[in-house]
Amino acid sequence: MRDKIVDYFSKISPLSIGEAEAIKSSSVIKEFKKGTVLLRAGQISDDTYFVLIGLVRQYHLSDGEEMTTAFFVEDDWVISLNAENPQPAIFYWVCEEDCTLLIGNNASANDLFAKFPRLESIARRVLENTFLDYQRKVTAYFAATPEQRYLRLQESNSSLIQRVPQYQLASYLGVKPESLSRIRKRLAEKKIPSTI
Repeated sequence: MRDKIVDYFSKISPLSIGEAEAIKSSSVIKEFKKGTVLLRAGQISDDTYFVLIGLVRQYHLSDGEEMTTAFFVEDDWVISLNAENPQPAIFYWVCEEDCTLLIGNNASANDLFAKFPRLESIARRVLENTFLDYQRKVTAYFAATPEQRYLRLQESNSSLIQRVPQYQLASYLGVKPESLSRIRKRLAEKKIPSTI
């Protein structure tokens, strides 16, 4: 498992043997059962997670209803937008499957950067890439219809559609479950060749 995070960082910038070993030895990896809440709204935490195995969902409550805003799967970072200046969270992170996660925070990161300063610039690139990816997803979300969102999800992460319950998927797409059923039916009918 520790090799996976080293491979991830190596793709951003080649690591020295010392840097790779430092990342491995400082990595904190934990297993979490399905249903574990990693972060609650109102809680202050600077923990970040890298998903090695499993699926984490991000949601907020609106009039008591869960509104799903993100799913994080293998090789995704689960990072708060205010990670560098922790404030009370406005959302929840919950494990939707049994998960194996690497856990990081500012204190452990700073210890690592003190010994290997170059790792700080690599970590900064990871953070920038994560936020850019999130920004692209948000922009694309608001520019698309629910059907287009569903099609985009099919293209980019089709396995996610099979991994999450329909009501969570519908919430993520911004529709009710019955509307998602209609979208799926309509798309399935488009794929059926004409018999005329």
